[in-house]
Amino acid sequence: MASDPRPELEKLLETHPCYNECAHRKFARMHLPVAPKCNIQCNYCNRKYDCTNESRPGVTSEILTPEQAVEKVRYVKEKVPYLSVLGIAGPGDPLANEETFRTLELVGREFPEMTLCLSTNGLALPENVDRLRGLGVRFVTVTMNAIDPEVAAKMYDFVRYRGKSLRGVEAARVLVEKQQEGIKLAAKAGMLVKVNSVLVPGINMDHLPAVAKRAKELGAYIVNILPLIPVPGTKFESMRAPTSKERKQLQDECEVDIRQMRHCRQCRADAIGLLGEDRSAEFAHFTCGGGEKEGAPAAMELEGNTKYRIAVATTDGREVDQHFGFAEKFRTYVVEGPSITEGPSIDVTEEQEIPLFGPGHRTKIEATSDKLKGMDAVISTKFGLPAIELLREEGIVPIEDSGNVKEALRRAVDSIFKERSATFE
Repeated sequence: MASDPRPELEKLLETHPCYNECAHRKFARMHLPVAPKCNIQCNYCNRKYDCTNESRPGVTSEILTPEQAVEKVRYVKEKVPYLSVLGIAGPGDPLANEETFRTLELVGREFPEMTLCLSTNGLALPENVDRLRGLGVRFVTVTMNAIDPEVAAKMYDFVRYRGKSLRGVEAARVLVEKQQEGIKLAAKAGMLVKVNSVLVPGINMDHLPAVAKRAKELGAYIVNILPLIPVPGTKFESMRAPTSKERKQLQDECEVDIRQMRHCRQCRADAIGLLGEDRSAEFAHFTCGGGEKEGAPAAMELEGNTKYRIAVATTDGREVDQHFGFAEKFRTYVVEGPSITEGPSIDVTEEQEIPLFGPGHRTKIEATSDKLKGMDAVISTKFGLPAIELLREEGIVPIEDSGNVKEALRRAVDSIFKERSATFE
C-alpha cells in the first residue's frame, strides 16, 4: 500500500472528491475548461464541444478565458455552496496552454480557500512542477497507460514534443519517460499524485499491474483504472470496452501495491457538482456579466484527428472552383490515412437568396457556417474575413486552394495537422 500523504495535505484530502471516496458525496468539484490545445493524440480520445449529453473526458460545452473562468467560479459558488475543488482537465492538455497558468494564478488569488488541482498527460510536467507548486497546485493527476514504450506506442497516434511530431515507439518512449519523471518530481515537491490508466482489452490490460507498481515506486498516492469508452471518430472506436469483472480483477490485483480509486465517473472537462451528479449543463454557455446564455458554443481546437471531415466548394466534384460565399452546396469527404470517402453534400442554396452585401450578408455567412458544423475544415478558392472569423468560431479551419479535389484534400490534411498540433511556446 502506498504511504500516507504528508500532514499538510491531510486536511485538503478530506474535501477532495476524486482522491477521497468519503468526500465525493459531500463536496463538489468544478473543472475549468480553459485548455483546448493538446500535445499528444490518444487513440481513444476525440475532443468535442457543445456535447451536453455526453459525459466523458475531453468533452465541454465551452472554452473559457482565464478571466471568464474566475467570473464563472463566482457565479457557481453561489449556486453550489459545497464547492471545494477547482481543477483544470482540458479539454486538451492543461500544460500545453499558457491560459492554464494564468487561470490558476487568478483563481488562487480570489479563492484561496479552494483546493487547486490539474490533470495532464505528463509530457510537459517535469519542467512545470515548480511553477505549479508556486501557484498553489497540490493535487496532480497524470494519465499513464503504459511504462513499456512498445505497449504505449499502441495507445497513441502522435506526440508533439519540442516542435517535432513523433510517432510510434519513438513518441511513446519520450512520453513514458516524461510521465515517470513528472510523477517523481511532483511527489517529491509535496504534491499528491493520482495516476489514471485507461484499460484497453488486448492492448494494455495485462500490463497495468506493472504500471501500478511503478506508480507506487515513483511516489503516487492512488491509481484510477478507467475503462475504455469506444468513441466514434477515434482509432479505438471499434475496440470493446472492458467488463466490470475485468476491471475489478485488475483493481484488486493492483491494490496490493497502491490504493485504487473505485468511484470515478470519468468526468467532462467542464464538470460541476458532486461526482455522479454533474450539473455542467445547468451552467453551460456562461458569459461574463450575464449569467448563463443558451446556444453559444465556443470554438475549440482539436489536434491530430485520425479522421478528417472536410467540406469542399466544388461544382463537379473534380476541381475546387468556387468562392465560399458563392457556393450553392459543399461536397463532404472523410479522409483517414490513404482513404478518401465521399459523404453527403451540404445544400446552402437557400443562403444564396440573401444579398452579398448589406445587413443580411452576415446572416448568410452565419447560416452557412452553421450548416458546416462538424467539419474539421472547408476548402474553397477564396474566403472573406467575416467567413474566416465565423468558421474558426465553429472550430473549422478555412483553407484556400484550387485544382484537383483529392490533391487539395491531401494538402488540407497536412494543414489541419500542423495547425492543430501546434502548442503554445
